[in-house]
Order: sequence, then structure tokens, then C-alpha cells
Amino acid sequence: MNRTPHLFTETAALHSLVLALGQSELQIGLSQRGNVKAYDVGHLYNLAHLLDRGLLKSKPFVQFVLGILGGIGADADNLAFMKQTPTRLFGDDIEWSALPAGGSQMSLCTMAAVLGGNVRVGLEDNLWLAPGLLAESNAKQVEKITRILSELQIGVATPSEARRRLQIAQ
Repeated sequence: MNRTPHLFTETAALHSLVLALGQSELQIGLSQRGNVKAYDVGHLYNLAHLLDRGLLKSKPFVQFVLGILGGIGADADNLAFMKQTPTRLFGDDIEWSALPAGGSQMSLCTMAAVLGGNVRVGLEDNLWLAPGLLAESNAKQVEKITRILSELQIGVATPSEARRRLQIAQ
């Protein structure tokens, strides 16, 4: 069990905030695709609410954050559930990634890639490269997940390819 002392932000006023800002204000940074972090399955239903009402212009990139106190736990069953929910709500064309915090980062990122998702690793989410071995840098974690995915013959995007897919300015 991950006992990290971070809590996710409550989103109860999200609908009011979106209405107050208006659609055009949500598109600040037009060179960038929207990004939603879902700390629990309820956040995916909040996103469906906004999309159903036309309050967002397009489906954002969704990151499933697992293992943060107050959010969904970091385990295989929860990742599978988080993957199934947006497919049911939005269809197969939703682009997503797994962002598992803590020691399950590599195994859950591998699972996410096998399920067709993207992955995110880094020291912000996990300090360890392996049990008992601190990661020296983000680069070491990226090298490890790249090696794992390459051995499974799962393609890994270059930084330029990732920026293009996510519609982030170069």
C-alpha cells in the first residue's frame, strides 16, 4: 500500500469554473492539447459531463494517477478499471497514460503500454529504480521503461514524436 502524504484537489466546483471561464478561455495555449489527470474513476465521469455539454472542444489527453492518498490505489485491477471506464464513456479513440506513484511504477507502466496506453515515469512520482535502489535521475527511469517496452516490442516515442502527438509546441 502506498502511504504517500499527497492528496488530490477536490473538483466539486469544476462545472461552475468551466462555465465562468467560458470555452474560449479553456483553450489558453492553443498550441497544446488539453490534459486531464484522473485520480479516481469519478473524475472520468466529471470529464464526460463536460464533454456531453460541449464545454470542452475536444477529448483531452487523460492521465490516470494511481497511488496518491485519497485517489485510486496503484494496482493492476484499478488500472484495468480506469482503462475500461473512458473506453465505455468516450470510445476507443481516447488517448491516455498511466502515472503510478511509488514502487509499482514500472510494472503498472508496463501494463499500461501493453493495454495500448502511454506511460509517465520520473522522480516526481517515484524515487526508486528498483526495490532498495534509489533512482539517480529521471533519465535512469526513462531508460529502464524504454528497455522493458523495447524487449516487449512496444514502440517508444521520441520526445519530438510525443510532442507532436500531444500537440505541444516544439
